Amino acid sequence: MKLATFVNPRNETVIGAVDIATQTVLDLQAAHQDQHSTKSPFLTDMLALMDAGDTGLALARGLESSNAGLGTNRYKLKDIKLLSPVPVPRQIRDFNNAEGHMRNAPAGMAMLNAKLKGLPVPKRSDVEVVIPDVNFSQPIFYISNRFNVVGQDAQIEWPAYSEWFDYEGEFGFFIGKGGKNISKDQAHSHIFGYTIFNDFSARDKQMREMEGRMGPTKGKSFDTGNAIGPWIVTTDEIKDTRALSVEVRVNGEVWGKSSTSTMIHSFEEIIAYISDSETLHVGEFFGSGTIAGCCSLECDKWMKDKDVIEVEFEGLGVLRNQVLKQSKK
Repeated sequence: MKLATFVNPRNETVIGAVDIATQTVLDLQAAHQDQHSTKSPFLTDMLALMDAGDTGLALARGLESSNAGLGTNRYKLKDIKLLSPVPVPRQIRDFNNAEGHMRNAPAGMAMLNAKLKGLPVPKRSDVEVVIPDVNFSQPIFYISNRFNVVGQDAQIEWPAYSEWFDYEGEFGFFIGKGGKNISKDQAHSHIFGYTIFNDFSARDKQMREMEGRMGPTKGKSFDTGNAIGPWIVTTDEIKDTRALSVEVRVNGEVWGKSSTSTMIHSFEEIIAYISDSETLHVGEFFGSGTIAGCCSLECDKWMKDKDVIEVEFEGLGVLRNQVLKQSKK
C-alpha cells in the first residue's frame, strides 16, 4: 500500500491510498464517511493512522479495496497537491551509512575547499581519505529540524548564505511502533513504511561550521531543507531494503546511479542501536544517509538556480523538487 498526505481540490489536507496503475489517490476519510456515516479518528492525518497501529492499517486497506475506480472520493494525482507524507515528523534522525559516500564526499569537500580558497584543486584520487572505524562498528547520525520538511514538487529555498548547494539522495522509514531496547530480530516490526528523502545541504556553510565539531548546523538547517515523499510505501511491498536501484537526475540528466546495497548498517541494526536505553516514538523518521554516488560532492556536478532534481528509488517512486536561490538581504 502507498499512503500519501495531499491537498484535495477543495483545499482540504487529507490522507489517501495511492493507486499507481490508475494514477489516482483515494481520500480515506471521505470513503470512511460514505461507508459508515461518520469520520474515523484514525484517518485525521498520517500520524493518527500510525498511532492506530495494525488496526489503522487494516482499516485503510479495507477502504482501499472497497473503493475501486474513479468516484467522488478518488482523485487523479495530477489534480491534487502532494505534501510530505508526514508534514511534521515527531523526530528526524539522519545517518551516515554508505562506505562509498564516506570515501568520496570528504574528497569532494577537499576539492571544494581548494576552490573556495583559490588553491589548486586536487584530483579526487590524490586526496587521502581515512574512514574512522566507528562508522563500521555502529550507526552514526545527527538530529535534524523536523519543522523544515516539504514534499513532492515543493520549491526548495537555496539559502542566500550559500553558493555551493547540494542534494543528497536517500531513503528512509517511519517508526510505526514505539519501544525501547528493541532487538535486531524484532526491529522490522517497528517500521511503518518507507519513503524517499532528499537532504539538501549548503556545503560551503557546512564545511566551515563543522570545524567546530558540533555537527552540520546551518549547513543542513534551513527552511525546506528536508524533502520527503512522494508517499509512504508499506513494508510488505519492499522485500529487501538493501537491494533497490537508485537514480538521481537534474533537469532530466542522470547525475548518479547507485544501489542501497552500499549501506553498511541495515535499518534493523539502526533501530536496535538507537533504541538502546532510549524510547523510540511512533512517527519518528530515520534517513538512510546518502546512498553512494548520490550527491554533488561525489559527482562534482553542482546545481544552479531553478534546477529540477529528481530522486528515484526502485519500488518507492520519484521525489521531485526545484531549487530556487534566495537573494541576500
